[in-house]
Amino acid sequence: MHNYPAETSQSTTQQYVHWFRHSAPYINAHRGKTFVLMFGGEAVQHENFQHIIHDIALLHSLGIRLILVHGARPQINENLKEKQIKSPIHINRRVTTREALGCVMNAVGSIRLQIEALLSMGLANSPMFGARIDVISGNFITAKPFGIRDGVDFQLTGEVRSVDTAAVQRHLDNHNIVLLGPTGYSTTGEVFNLLAEEVATKTAIQIQADKLIFLGNQQGLFDEHGHLLREITPHQLDQHIAKFQDSNFEIALHLHNAKEASLNGVHRVHLLSYAHDGALIEELLTRDGHGTMITDAHYEEVRMAGIQDVGGLINLLRPLEEEGILVYRSRERLESEIEQFAVIERDGTILACAALYPLPVTGNELKSAEIACVAVHPGYRKSNRGSQILHYLEEKARSRGIQQLFILTTRTAHWFLEQGFEKVSVDDLPDARQALYNYQRNSIVCKKPL
Repeated sequence: MHNYPAETSQSTTQQYVHWFRHSAPYINAHRGKTFVLMFGGEAVQHENFQHIIHDIALLHSLGIRLILVHGARPQINENLKEKQIKSPIHINRRVTTREALGCVMNAVGSIRLQIEALLSMGLANSPMFGARIDVISGNFITAKPFGIRDGVDFQLTGEVRSVDTAAVQRHLDNHNIVLLGPTGYSTTGEVFNLLAEEVATKTAIQIQADKLIFLGNQQGLFDEHGHLLREITPHQLDQHIAKFQDSNFEIALHLHNAKEASLNGVHRVHLLSYAHDGALIEELLTRDGHGTMITDAHYEEVRMAGIQDVGGLINLLRPLEEEGILVYRSRERLESEIEQFAVIERDGTILACAALYPLPVTGNELKSAEIACVAVHPGYRKSNRGSQILHYLEEKARSRGIQQLFILTTRTAHWFLEQGFEKVSVDDLPDARQALYNYQRNSIVCKKPL
């Protein structure tokens, strides 16, 4: 038994409790969803692969329906080299001769058996020790010849013709993991060598998977400054595909297929590193993830708040109130004013908020409103979420016939000026709001005509 200092043990336990509580919404959201997970033969050879298998077993235990698609390029190359068989590459595809097909089938069969063995019951030292996991393989992929391209006959190299989605769904419904390889079968009984990436993509599209995940040789996509791109749309991928076409064909292939999947109904595609221990868990069960997500769907919702958001608003506002940046609002006040608030929500967490208060006006005064309580989660203050929620409320104000907006601030006037507001005096406020002005707080008043 290890004797760690009590404070170290307690700290570790608290970190675990904190992580587990914050992972619970993701566990609940993913239960019953279908994920297609693709990894190449390089991942199978990597020392981290046993951890990937453990994490796959864990995700399966959480009720996620998993389709695994493996590649076999390095293993096929080794078999061909050993047998001194030449199998030329043209337009980044192997020309599979009948002689080379034996090496392909040997490599694919060997990897399939290896994965099935690792996922079998009784895997020693596994977090899922003693759990029963059934892995199903079969002739689910119908293939057709890739044919003759640029005058080159690709022989037994093929492409996906169809996926037996009914059979795959039936096995998923029976709580099995479905395992596919880079081979398919023709209606005449021939075996074709396929791209694993294409198998994964076509399967994800035809089965309408919730996620397609590529485990590759880098963490994801990076911008020109070396910063990880957490999220990108499929329409932004072309420049990255062109960049990697010659330098990293695996990533280029992942990106090409990610774009195809995204444009054909797979709402979220993820690029992760097979070398990073825990990449799958970080990406799927934490807020910020590990790699790059390709999506056309906006998974951060900007909306008007409801009573269920009061707790999240309190968590966001209290630190700013304690610093004196915002005026204190009790829970009762927040509950009574909740319909004035807009929020940006991401997977159950309130990342930003702001409130729109109509102001009483009299006589010739323009119809006015005040924007207050603009707050952004500390981890996202370098993003544009503040501007996003401000513009959302500006549109709400316009739709209600509001002619001018006011804000009162003690520390962030410069930010509002950047958003198109101008500094004005207290006397510019409508009379009713002037009467409530707190001269002790001495807030700066800014205005924006709509």
